[in-house]
Amino acid sequence: MQDFVHLHVHTQYSLLDGQAGITALVDKALKDGMRGIAITDHGNMFGVKEFYNYIAKKNKELAKNGSALFKPIIGCEMYVARRTMDKKEEKLDQSGYHLVVLAKNKKGYHNLIKLVSRAWTEGHYSRPRTDRNELEKYHEGLIVCSACLGGEVPKRITQGQLAEAEEAVQWYKNLFGEDYYLELQRHKATVNNANHEAYPMQVNVNKQLAEYARKYNIKLICTNDVHFINEEHAEAHDRLICLSTGKDLDDPTRMLYTKQEWMKTREEMNALFADIPEALSNTLEVCDKIELYSIDNAPVMPAFTIPEEFGTEEDYRQKYSEQYLFNEFTCDENGNVVLEEAEAKDKINQLGGYDKLYRMKLEADYLQKLAYEGSGKCYGNPLNQEIKERIDFELHVMKTMGFPGYFLIVQDLIAAARRMGVSVGPGRGSVAGSAVAYCLGITQIDPVKFDLLFERFLNPDRISLPDIDIDFDDDGRSEVLRWVTEKYG
Repeated sequence: MQDFVHLHVHTQYSLLDGQAGITALVDKALKDGMRGIAITDHGNMFGVKEFYNYIAKKNKELAKNGSALFKPIIGCEMYVARRTMDKKEEKLDQSGYHLVVLAKNKKGYHNLIKLVSRAWTEGHYSRPRTDRNELEKYHEGLIVCSACLGGEVPKRITQGQLAEAEEAVQWYKNLFGEDYYLELQRHKATVNNANHEAYPMQVNVNKQLAEYARKYNIKLICTNDVHFINEEHAEAHDRLICLSTGKDLDDPTRMLYTKQEWMKTREEMNALFADIPEALSNTLEVCDKIELYSIDNAPVMPAFTIPEEFGTEEDYRQKYSEQYLFNEFTCDENGNVVLEEAEAKDKINQLGGYDKLYRMKLEADYLQKLAYEGSGKCYGNPLNQEIKERIDFELHVMKTMGFPGYFLIVQDLIAAARRMGVSVGPGRGSVAGSAVAYCLGITQIDPVKFDLLFERFLNPDRISLPDIDIDFDDDGRSEVLRWVTEKYG
């Protein structure tokens, strides 16, 4: 039996068209021994994060057992404008040709995001559309497949426009080279209440695609245009299409699928394409091209301007060694080693490496200065030892979690709001448990007096972004937002 991977799959995020849940798709693929799976929702990437996170969770389990990792293949079935994405004439430009686009690597993922985003913001007309000009700009790192009967090449074949179909094949081959694949599908309806017209068209299209494959040295793949998980879900999917199109079940003019669009097993796909084994094995070639990459990124914070007389990054690079920073960011607030060396190195990498740490150290030191300047007003001078230890602990957590710049910005905007005469709430949510926030004027609630826990706000054992809820009066909120936009972008 040839190995096989599904490369054309619609989840529930193909709204009112796909019925397959992401976890169910991945679980079935794993159970069937597949090495990966793609998601290619119509015109969007709504399900990508859920897809990536679930497979990351499954891969942790596989790694523990010494098993090979399962590949998430991030993609989209895009709509390519019949002319260009800026043309928006009724009927002629309302629907585009389908094109399956897969991200081969991190660069491809970023380019896919650009294509899909611009399809919505610049090319939307009935549907989010891209065009050939956009594909030329953002083709790096992408694999494309000719798609279903709605693709440009298949549709032109069915319309008898063979010269135009061949031109499209040549154009995609020239742009994407060996990352362009011609896609075969076989959906032979076996029940009465189904689309029986698609299969004869697919037979004709597949024959012509095979000729183009030989003529232009393009590889064939087979897909099943998955829309639901199991064969028995076809009737429920049929009802979903009625909802999507606003048609009754007994309407003879309503849209029908072939009811063959379930997530077929490797064995079922082998039976379907036994005469073209290379179309099966080439799906593994595509899977092998896909790199394992992370779609997670550290938050990008605007820079808070620190007075030059306090210090600069360049000053800190001359003053502190990388070893000094390593110790400061991996030890506890008392300088005790609390991490194994491998864990400590991972932490430095998670914080962005030493280039980021110099800036972070500068921000942390300035935050400490502001906090201690405010502490006298809040707790008196000199501070008692208990308060000092709490402030030091909180500052250390903020620094080693990578958030000193965030607190500098928040205290800056709250101070600006008060200068503008905007009413600011005293503090809401878990931030009220921070003595540093109290000293900075972010809150006006003494967490020591009310015995509030800082760990409910920030906890090194639970890595998450700080969440500071701020209340402004209704009239002043827009003024504060305008100020933030002007200063920080």
